[in-house]
Amino acid sequence: MDFRLTEEQSMIRDTTHKFVDEVVEPQAEELERSGKYPYDIINRMADLGMMGIPFPVEYGGSGGDWVGMHICIEELSRGDATLGALLDVTTSVVAQELYEFGTEEQKQKWLVPMAQGKEIGAFGLTEPGAGSDAGATKTTAVPDGDEWIINGTKQFITNIGLDNASLVIITARTKASEAGARDEINTF
Repeated sequence: MDFRLTEEQSMIRDTTHKFVDEVVEPQAEELERSGKYPYDIINRMADLGMMGIPFPVEYGGSGGDWVGMHICIEELSRGDATLGALLDVTTSVVAQELYEFGTEEQKQKWLVPMAQGKEIGAFGLTEPGAGSDAGATKTTAVPDGDEWIINGTKQFITNIGLDNASLVIITARTKASEAGARDEINTF
């Protein structure tokens, strides 16, 4: 098996490394101290195409791969772990769920702006008393016609409260689809 990076993956690594050295690291300590959200840095990340690396061009991405995406996340995290986590949640959790399971309407409404870096995604797993243990999720989701009724409490929702957070995906417990099976944890 060949573990060498492709030309595109090497370019992503080098571009992100330079971006972190020149843009992120000079501001990282002040951002951490102030708690200020770096909208300007996110806009520059979007201009470089970082938010849509693994998604097809028709959905606002660059048609790259997940190795390139995670190289970008790793390099960003070298300069500021919060930026790496923001990018990871937006792409690997929220945007990927939209890409794999969303309708065409949902992809146009949410995936395209995320892949273009205009909006970010948020993820709600953590609950009081359960922490981030998905198996201990207490929030429930019950079907009601074409909709779902969701009841529960989430805390520490990653990326929530930001001006450009457009969609939150949460975990919830649903009844097992087969008699005698355990309840399932799904995302909504």
